[in-house]
Parts: sequence; structure tokens; C-alpha cells
Amino acid sequence: MSNRIQSNRIEDGRIFNLVAYAIAAVIFVVVLYPIVFVVSASFSNPMEVMAGHLVLWPKGFTFAAYEEVFRNKEVWVGYRNTLLYTTAGTLFNLILTTLAAYPLSRKDMPWRSFFMFGVTFTMLFQGGIIPTFLIIKDLGMVNTVWALMIPNAIATYNLIVMRTYFQTNIPWEMQEAAMIDGCSNKGILWRIILPLSKPIMAVMVLFYAVSHWNAYFNALIYLRDHNLYPLQLVLRGILVSNQSAIMEGSTDITESLMLAEGMKYALIIIASLPVLILYPFVQKHFVKGVMIGSIKG
Repeated sequence: MSNRIQSNRIEDGRIFNLVAYAIAAVIFVVVLYPIVFVVSASFSNPMEVMAGHLVLWPKGFTFAAYEEVFRNKEVWVGYRNTLLYTTAGTLFNLILTTLAAYPLSRKDMPWRSFFMFGVTFTMLFQGGIIPTFLIIKDLGMVNTVWALMIPNAIATYNLIVMRTYFQTNIPWEMQEAAMIDGCSNKGILWRIILPLSKPIMAVMVLFYAVSHWNAYFNALIYLRDHNLYPLQLVLRGILVSNQSAIMEGSTDITESLMLAEGMKYALIIIASLPVLILYPFVQKHFVKGVMIGSIKG
């Protein structure tokens, strides 16, 4: 009797696994197909794409769209600027978020609840675009790289997630023992907190890096010098200029339309590739850090 029950449980487990794998496979295909389509479209003849002949593999394989994109010097300038903004901005964000999250996670911090209320309050109410612009202008940061880093130096959600991680995953007793041994707050942060916080650090790096890489609205508002434009703003300008040329009829409409269609997919790949390359290296820490930092506490 017990063997029969055990056999039924094993069979039920196999059926459950098959169903789970089937659902996962469907989700995988649904998520993967748009990516494959965009990659194939970027290497395809725009006429084939617009005619709806493209299903999965490239039709009329060509590098024309990429050649046209990379022929534009502004793309390389935008890449350089975005790499600078992403690297320096992420490092700046990570340092400030850590320095803010650590004291807010300590039980012995005076007025901790009051400061947390002030931090959370900023998630509900903001100053708005015009007052923020006036402040940035008065500080002399318009048309400088600082306008892209300082206003968003600390993301409130990321700060709360990091603080929660420090509270729930690093024992307070360990910090107390370090203080008894004469370790300062700086030493606790550097020797205990940071070495035990690799998962949440990976999450913060990914969050902030993706935010900087995709950012264009602040650059559109604060930057005037084209040599400071990030990649996203450069790509937007290329697409807008192509559409303007079509509407004005300054060039052959069919040729311009084909060029814009091909460049659209090539620009998507160019803008997305660095993030796609970065994610696999932090995926393990990313899943662990998000689950622990967001749910516990």
C-alpha cells in the first residue's frame, strides 16, 4: 500500500514537472521571439520587414543599417558619454546610497523613524519639473554632466531596499561585537557590512546602471551641448531627423523610409546590447538581493 502511494506521488511529481516545464517553455518563447525578431530585422532588407515577410530569420541579409548608424560620428560621441555617465554615475549612486542606508539600518541611530519618514515622503510628493529645473539652473549645473548625476544621486526605493537588506541579513550582534572590540562605524561598514552585502550591491549596480544607460529625459532638459549628449538622446535625434526628412520631402521618400526602418532596429540593438551583456554576470546576485531586500522586514 505504501509503495503504491509513493509511486503515485512520484507520478504526480513528474506530471507537475512536465506542466511546469511546458509553461516555462511557452514563456521563454514569448519573451525570446521579440528579441530574435528585432535582431533579424536589423540585419534584413527593410522592404522585406515592412512587407511582413520576416518571421524569424533575416530576409535579404545586409549590414546597411549598422553601416549607416556607425557612420554617424555622433553615435560614437554618445557611446563615450553614456559609458562615462553610467560608470561614474553608478559609482556615485552606490557610494551615496550605501552611506545613507547604513546609518538608517542601525538600531542605535537617534531619530531613525523620523528620517525614514522623510525619505519615504519623497516617494509620494515631488517638486515637479519646473521647480527642479530652476534649482538646477541656480546651482549652475545646466549644460554640465552634474545635471545628470546629482539630481538623482539616491533613488528612494533603492535606499529602502539596501537598508532592509542590512537590517535583515547582517546580524546586529555581529556589529555589537565589533564595537566592543573597538571597531568604529567606518570600520564596521568597510570590514563587515560591505563584504557581506555583495548580492545587494550587485542589484544596486544593475538598477543604477540600467537607469543611467536608458536615461534621456534629464539630458533633453538640461543639456545644450551636443558633445555632452548621451547615446539615447543621439539615437532619438537620428530617428527624428530621418522622419523630418521624409515629411519635408527633402530626399527620396521611399529611400528615406527604408533607411529609417532599418536604422530603427539597429539602434535598438546598439542601445540594448551593453545591458544584455551585463545582466548574466549579476543575475545570481540580482535574484537573491531583490528577494531578500524587498520581502523581509
